[in-house]
Amino acid sequence: MSRKRQYFAFIFLATSILFIGFAFPYFASVASSVFKQHDAHVDIIEPILGETSPGDIIQPILGEISPGDIIHPILGETSRPDLDLTHPKIEVSFPTTSIPHGAHVNGFTIFDNLYLRNGTFFAVSLDPSTFPPKEAILSAPLDLGVPSKELLPTDKHLRYIDLEEAVQLLGHNPLHIDDMTVIIYDTKTFLRHYYHWWGEVILGFWRVYSMINEPGPLPFPSRFMLPVVEEGQWRDRADINGPLLRAMNPSVSIETSGQWNDFIKLNRTIAFKRVGIVNRAAAHRHSEAGKYNKMIGPTMGLEIFSGYWKPLQTKLTQNLLGESSESPQDITRETATTVKSKPVVIYISRQKTGRRLADKDHEALVHSLLKLQDEGFCKVEIPVMENLSVKEQIELVSRSTIMVGVHGNGLTHQLWMPSSSWSTVIEIFFPGGYLFDYQFLSRSAEHQHYAVWNDTSFTTAEAPKSNLDAEGMHGSEIPVYGPTVVDIIRQRLATLSSST
Repeated sequence: MSRKRQYFAFIFLATSILFIGFAFPYFASVASSVFKQHDAHVDIIEPILGETSPGDIIQPILGEISPGDIIHPILGETSRPDLDLTHPKIEVSFPTTSIPHGAHVNGFTIFDNLYLRNGTFFAVSLDPSTFPPKEAILSAPLDLGVPSKELLPTDKHLRYIDLEEAVQLLGHNPLHIDDMTVIIYDTKTFLRHYYHWWGEVILGFWRVYSMINEPGPLPFPSRFMLPVVEEGQWRDRADINGPLLRAMNPSVSIETSGQWNDFIKLNRTIAFKRVGIVNRAAAHRHSEAGKYNKMIGPTMGLEIFSGYWKPLQTKLTQNLLGESSESPQDITRETATTVKSKPVVIYISRQKTGRRLADKDHEALVHSLLKLQDEGFCKVEIPVMENLSVKEQIELVSRSTIMVGVHGNGLTHQLWMPSSSWSTVIEIFFPGGYLFDYQFLSRSAEHQHYAVWNDTSFTTAEAPKSNLDAEGMHGSEIPVYGPTVVDIIRQRLATLSSST
């Protein structure tokens, strides 16, 4: 080899040695970084599939997450044989459970993304401690009156779980129910009454539901589920609850214990996009329920926008009566309407029932009302509701301005009486007795409420304490002084006349 070639070979060898010396640390650093990234990837997988806290699951992947965000566990090979995450078409995801806009008070709760499996509700959360106590939401489905400890809910009824537990307990690919559902988690005892169904369950639910501030009208529920009530046992004796539900939403379904057991037999998770849970015993754990002795009591302290009930009132009357029927009095046109026709005073007679007026007082009240009609103040209607069809009852109520009656189921009809500056409910009690049932309905439907004890009357602001045990409260000799009732009507109608 020539000297010149030896020289170039030496230069190449020296350069290669220097290059390797400088490059090795760099490649070592890159390799270390790669392995660290691989280790980090393992750290992400294991918090989801292994044992860890909720914070370990979320933080490495997504950072801060608000309730309602969808958490997607990473798919791929895993050492957990009970979780089949390897199929490319299977995506395990559980949107976290939330109570939208804080729509909750004892016994009435709205959930978004609530899960049901084998008869147990599951609320999934990054922090389960943020939910209300379980006993404020529901109870064991037993009749009131059993020892209070037996009514307390257990994990059999409702569980609060984190995301790791959701993957373990709820499986994957739940069956979705995307429209609005209300689950009445109660026995049949109080459901078989017009007042308890509409004046407590539906009205209380709607008051809490109305806390949700979303664009557009809130949809009426597509279904009511009654897990522990058998088919037909929810129907009231007058058979009015069912027809009114169909009038409110012709496609509504009432699903009882049979359908609930179907879900259990599937052994699959049911995912409710939005669901309301109503429970009487949970409502009565609230101090306001105890104060008023009413399930709906806790909802009466909520700040609800004015007119929240009117869309339901309008929907039912329009669907039941049809567009060709006489339209109910519209609050926006109340003056024009009352000028065209005399206001209607409806006296709902209970003389064929157990709780009723003394016969002589009933006759005297009818005489006083008809005299008022003869004087031209109003038109008086004195129906016996059980002799009328459902449509006839609602048609009559929908064009009434003032309703009179003894404390009882018939006064629930005020929910369909248009609200106005003059709409009034006059409720007759045995002197000394008082219940808040129909006063609460009056406040919700925006009617002025008067209670009458024979010849004495008082408004909502003057209401006494609840007293169910007054002697004669449920008897057939309830007294009333007709002129006292007529004086209230004159006062209310005089206000109407002066405004027109």
